[in-house]
Amino acid sequence: MTFDLQTCAELLTHPQTEAVPGAELRPRIAVIGGGVAGSTVALRLAQQGELDVVLMEQGPSLVNGPPMCHLHAGGNLYREISDAQCLKLLKQSIDTLKLYPHVANVRPTVIAVPTRDAGDPLALLPRLEKVRAAYHALVQQDPDNARLGAPEEYFRLFERAELEALREAPLPQQPERPEHWMIPLAKTLDFDTVQWPLVLVQEYGLSLFRLAASAELSLASFPQVEVMCGTRLLNVEANGAGWDLHYQQGGVSRTMTVDYLVNACGYRTGTLDDVLGEPRQRLVEFKAAYLARWPEAAGTWPEVIFHGERGTPEGMAQLTPYGDGLFQLHGMTESITLFKSGLVASDDRSAQPRLAPELEAKIVRGWPESVVVQRSRAAIAHMSHFLPGFASAEPGGKPLFGAQQIPGTDPSLRAADVSFGRHRYARTEIVKASSALSAANAIIDSLAEQGWLQGDERPVPMLERDAVVNRAVELAEARHYPPQLARPSGMK
Repeated sequence: MTFDLQTCAELLTHPQTEAVPGAELRPRIAVIGGGVAGSTVALRLAQQGELDVVLMEQGPSLVNGPPMCHLHAGGNLYREISDAQCLKLLKQSIDTLKLYPHVANVRPTVIAVPTRDAGDPLALLPRLEKVRAAYHALVQQDPDNARLGAPEEYFRLFERAELEALREAPLPQQPERPEHWMIPLAKTLDFDTVQWPLVLVQEYGLSLFRLAASAELSLASFPQVEVMCGTRLLNVEANGAGWDLHYQQGGVSRTMTVDYLVNACGYRTGTLDDVLGEPRQRLVEFKAAYLARWPEAAGTWPEVIFHGERGTPEGMAQLTPYGDGLFQLHGMTESITLFKSGLVASDDRSAQPRLAPELEAKIVRGWPESVVVQRSRAAIAHMSHFLPGFASAEPGGKPLFGAQQIPGTDPSLRAADVSFGRHRYARTEIVKASSALSAANAIIDSLAEQGWLQGDERPVPMLERDAVVNRAVELAEARHYPPQLARPSGMK
């Protein structure tokens, strides 16, 4: 009988794990799901000379999913997470830039605490100092870790008087110093809506489309990797020490036997857990970000974050700049980025949380235009509280949207990577894109401990920047997004 992973919850009985395949055989590992986690896991597995890798993706190309636009190199967007998570995100972000060197939009992020918020900007300083010290230590260990600029320049404070002076300064053609980045903001910000000082921190942007292009082009350089887009996994059955994968591609049903299985199904990870009889507690959250065109925008902007209490009408506002007056907006309210019933949990019957049908429909079939306009205008109005001139912005296209899984029961968890099942099975459980490499490395370490690998690791070939950008633009346009989302912004 054939099963559809989106609805199947039948449990399978696992045999005892057997010995690793003999040295004369090349183990085959299947990665199910070609998002940022699955693509990164497949790439790291490809670097191990002893393995054959199959990457199955239901969609037409790699790396779709929730809106990613921020590298989170220090976690400063989230006041509520622990210092330990921030330090983990710092290391993960640096490692991500080593593997994917063309994905960053190199510009700082400005953190502001609104006057209407109960927080205090000075309360951010102990964490910033701790992250800066950790970054300095990483650079001392390896100068190649200096991916975020000089450690002593990781953050800087700006008082009101300095921004008032910058309001009168000319816009530089290209920012070269921290104060240059503040000039566009100084000319637009309502100074009375924020507490002082403001913090400028070297948290960069992250291009979803250049990451997708980098993964695709890098995987293509490894002949032992088979990328199977447009492939739907129907069922999985234990077969001795491995797995039989029943799938459909091009309308034809086939079966493949593999030695190890990696579940990288993103927010649908629980569907495969259910089929394999692997109970797991998790949350799933549906989110969206919106595009706005603001032709009056002048200068090269930093990203700007106005903190706020999540889920309230004063939730965090996030302004992410791209080229040609295009901006991406988050507003952590239920009328903008968050959704009523958008956060759901698994239960004792299934490892897969069930989104409301109307949210699942947005993922599968897209959005009504009226809802796009309504929520985009709400995001513009939310930002205009701090930047009054932004009220003239107009909706800029379809949202970036999707659902993300969060392992466990803590919705504030941001630094997570992987967990392992009972029978040659691993599941990636990343919340942020920068955690994908950490998940991949944990799987590599586990395979090495089990004797699958002998340490024969191959480098990922260096990609030409123009090739990455050109392919990223093609992907953006194929998905009906503006090409500015794929092109580098910030420092050239």
